[in-house]
Amino acid sequence: MLGFNVFAADTDEQAQVVATSAQQAFINMRSGRPGKLPPPRPGYWQQLGAPEQSLLRNLLSCAAIGSPETVREQMRAFVEHTGADELMVAGQIFDHSARLRSYEIAMQAAQELNLETAATAATPA
Repeated sequence: MLGFNVFAADTDEQAQVVATSAQQAFINMRSGRPGKLPPPRPGYWQQLGAPEQSLLRNLLSCAAIGSPETVREQMRAFVEHTGADELMVAGQIFDHSARLRSYEIAMQAAQELNLETAATAATPA
């Protein structure tokens, strides 16, 4: 069983925005400014410098960000690369309804890929 982050939404663009909460939290933590999960910020990635983008690329190497189709293909690539037969899915998404939708999309993708999944979600603050 391997851990896998999923930030899914109905479109790739929406997923990119919801993923910015986790991206901000990670950069804040690595910068010595830990805190609560921040709300999403459109255009956050473009505001980052090259070192921060590199750090996030590394962190997101075990993640899927996108629409149902994109998430399924990114999940498939991860499974093929690692040989995992089971994934534990997580996703730090600020809005509770968006988080639930993301888990629904991840579950559908896993079912289509014939994987057993266990989704873990933080209790909303």
